[in-house]
Amino acid sequence: MPLIDSDFTPTLPFKNTYFNTMYRPFFMKDECAYKRKRITTWDQDFIDLDFSIVGAKTLALLIHGLEGSAASKYMTATSNHLNQNGLDTVCLNLRSCSGEDNLQLSTYHSGKTEDVDFVIQHLLENYSYENIVIVGFSLGGNLTLKYLGEYREKLSPKIKGAVAVSVPIDITTAEKEMDKLKNKVYVEVFFKTLKNKILEKAFKFPEYRLDKEKLFRATKFKHLELLYTVPVFGFKSPEDYWKKASSKPYLSKIDRPTLLINAKDDTFLSPECYPIKEAMQSASFYLETPEYGGHVGFITSFKNHENSWLEKRITQFIKEHILI
Repeated sequence: MPLIDSDFTPTLPFKNTYFNTMYRPFFMKDECAYKRKRITTWDQDFIDLDFSIVGAKTLALLIHGLEGSAASKYMTATSNHLNQNGLDTVCLNLRSCSGEDNLQLSTYHSGKTEDVDFVIQHLLENYSYENIVIVGFSLGGNLTLKYLGEYREKLSPKIKGAVAVSVPIDITTAEKEMDKLKNKVYVEVFFKTLKNKILEKAFKFPEYRLDKEKLFRATKFKHLELLYTVPVFGFKSPEDYWKKASSKPYLSKIDRPTLLINAKDDTFLSPECYPIKEAMQSASFYLETPEYGGHVGFITSFKNHENSWLEKRITQFIKEHILI
């Protein structure tokens, strides 16, 4: 499909990528009255699902980003807006992200689509929705896009389409962007919880032999991947993980309406994360690249009632292209 021209036009302060990225988590006050359901996984672990129900025939499955949760402001804002527009929502809290550590040594990673598929199958088997759409943010967006392409032959016809926001679809090059000085503050924020989680896993699972000194000195995602992701999930190397987890190779396989929104000023993303060729050659995959927006920001002004561009854009695509 041709690229979609974006109408996102923020006021001057929000044209600064850092300001736009940080404004939502620190200053937006969106909350959602979820009802939680815990489901048991095939490997004797659990996944917490947070529902917000208005009695709709369509359910939107929302997947958060790295170290986020159903309580992340972009998740609550999207849930509320979709509810107001007649859709039920359920937020998938990735393992270890629901406020309680999961039971297994393994948690989640950027390409772990088996958990997404498990949740989808649970929803199909236990609920009577006519339509399901998936909305993923950042890491959750990568899971969304990879899942749609990777599982294309197995997808239920009830899975009607998806929207993905601020997605590092090419992890190899995106990690190089994250290593740059411009993202140092963001990395430090992520590392505060990631390092603590890895330490807790090492305490609970003595057979997981963690080099704590290397963990304390870690300053790049690659360092954490060498210590945790690679050995725990069975990858050969960080490079092997990046290649296998990236959603970009799967974009051409997506066969139902799907929109990717990546702001051009997103400091998390490399040039390879703007798949113009893939979008233009696809009948189902759409790409929108606003000039501004930061990383999962897309805030317009200091007036909170004006700051629903992203939620409206998600809803508009669902109504106009997914046609439900």
